[in-house]
Amino acid sequence: MDQGFGRGFTTAEKTELWDRWQRGESLKAIGRAFGKPSSSIYFQVSPYGGIRPAPRRRSRLALTLSEREEISRGIAVRPDRWLGCWAARPRR
Repeated sequence: MDQGFGRGFTTAEKTELWDRWQRGESLKAIGRAFGKPSSSIYFQVSPYGGIRPAPRRRSRLALTLSEREEISRGIAVRPDRWLGCWAARPRR
């Protein structure tokens, strides 16, 4: 019998899971709604002590997608000089 690995929970599913948990539904009932065993629900809820975690936010220090693309293109065009060009550009 090949178990394999199932997919995890999407962001929308996690939101629904926490909504149901907050309404007082049991692990078993939530698991049935998602077609997963109650143990997979437990491992989502347990690390946070049953309290919904704060929404994830990207750090303001992290590079944006456009900045990462700019670096990538710079390396591809001029691999020997990209760092100097990147360092000399205006900061955010």
